[in-house]
Amino acid sequence: MIRLKNEKQIDGIRKSCKLLAHMFEEIIPKVEPGMSTKDIDDLAVKFIKSNGGKPAWYTVDFPGALCISVNNEVIHGIPSKNRKIKEGDIVSLDGGIVLDGFFSDCAKTIPIGKVSKEAENLMEITKRALDAGIDACKFGSRIHDISRAVSGVINKKYGIVTEYCGHGVGLAVHEDPNVPNDLVGGPNPRLQEGMVLAIEPMINLGTGDVELLDDEWTVVTADGKLSSHQEHTVVIFRDHTEILTII
Repeated sequence: MIRLKNEKQIDGIRKSCKLLAHMFEEIIPKVEPGMSTKDIDDLAVKFIKSNGGKPAWYTVDFPGALCISVNNEVIHGIPSKNRKIKEGDIVSLDGGIVLDGFFSDCAKTIPIGKVSKEAENLMEITKRALDAGIDACKFGSRIHDISRAVSGVINKKYGIVTEYCGHGVGLAVHEDPNVPNDLVGGPNPRLQEGMVLAIEPMINLGTGDVELLDDEWTVVTADGKLSSHQEHTVVIFRDHTEILTII
């Protein structure tokens, strides 16, 4: 069931999203080679708790405040003291905050120092795909219009992850509807005022096929090539769509 949010709920979700945007602004400049992914997660935990929130992923028993996915890890990488990031890596930071009962969701893939041109291009096209998806997210359109816009940016050099997708958000971590990143069928509801959606392209430098590791969380590319993930939470009004996870 799709839950349309009222003005009070949207305001609460907006505050959670703005806090999440500030968290990324605070911690990303501190991420550097030699840090463990647990070090990065600790920065997020400290920020969230000091600002009156709690990590959203704790509500679904994920062992971290952030999903931290490195290089060929697509999503849901578990923070670890043993996983050190290094120059040339690309790292996806996927976070959410619960603030006064309202949920936010955002992801950014960032370079660690100087990265390869292939990695730069992959991150850039993923950002373009996210922008295209948000541009298509308009009152009266349909979910598949978002899917069509995201996939329309991606050329055959890249693979679109279809096993995982965007979704409703705001009153829980994941809500209806699903928002696929390619035209793979499924429900195609019309976009209505009060819908809050997480739009999140996951693009691979190779096949779009993925595998789930034995930890039952971490998703990796099937061919071992790089993956990039970008995500914003948006809310739909009759006359505009607002990106909530920006300052």
